[in-house]
Amino acid sequence: MPIAENGRVRLHYEVSGCSDGAPLVLMNSLGSDLRMWDKVVSVFEKRWRVLRYDVRGHGDSSVPKPPYTIEQLGIDLLFLLDTCGIERACFCGLSLGGLTAMWMGLFAPHRVERMVLANTAARIGTLAGWDERVAAVRSAGMVPLAEATLGRWFTPAYRAQYPDEMEAIRAMISRTHPDGYSGCCGALRNTDLRGELGAVEAPCLVIAGTHDPATPREDGRGIHAALRGSKYVELDASHLSAWERADEFAREAGAFLAGEERIDG
Repeated sequence: MPIAENGRVRLHYEVSGCSDGAPLVLMNSLGSDLRMWDKVVSVFEKRWRVLRYDVRGHGDSSVPKPPYTIEQLGIDLLFLLDTCGIERACFCGLSLGGLTAMWMGLFAPHRVERMVLANTAARIGTLAGWDERVAAVRSAGMVPLAEATLGRWFTPAYRAQYPDEMEAIRAMISRTHPDGYSGCCGALRNTDLRGELGAVEAPCLVIAGTHDPATPREDGRGIHAALRGSKYVELDASHLSAWERADEFAREAGAFLAGEERIDG
């Protein structure tokens, strides 16, 4: 199990795919680990050297004392890139991962080739909403939250059609350390990049879910409107579009990251 450690955080990661391919970093959402990319990673591995990792507080990464900041998450990623000898990469982030990708585009633009910003926003949720989420985790733990999260991540039809997948996802969410989850909630609570987003220069693909209650499609359209070099795609999915519509997600993201599709404006 590859681990990168610098005395402040220990990050679990996996590298797969083409050893001589261009680097592609996949960045997970709040409450998940690198397995959330399982349904699309095999497509990306055919062309790229794929780096997946567990954000701090999640999966097999360490759980530093919360709260966390988006700057810490970005610095963690820069440390991991240095550890893996990656100077410049494409990034594909969903939800929290997408927000971290935006931070990279703003504060480490020399490390960014292209980005996919999926089911995310420059400002996710509300202060009160994140405070309530943290209070719920502290009082009841992750198991009750896992069921509510499935309702946000997947459409009712998909949940009914794939109960075995839902059990696997529920277990992944429940396994998340409460402190790690709360810490990343704090990063989301205190991050608002709307006023800075227009400075991102890297070409971006924005993917939204038609039925996403966590980061509604209006959020995706807002990112697209703010970014000069961007393309907007909407999938018939809820929040975890890379899982629910894996084929379409991989096709759209792969074509964009390979530079095969025109961007708008």
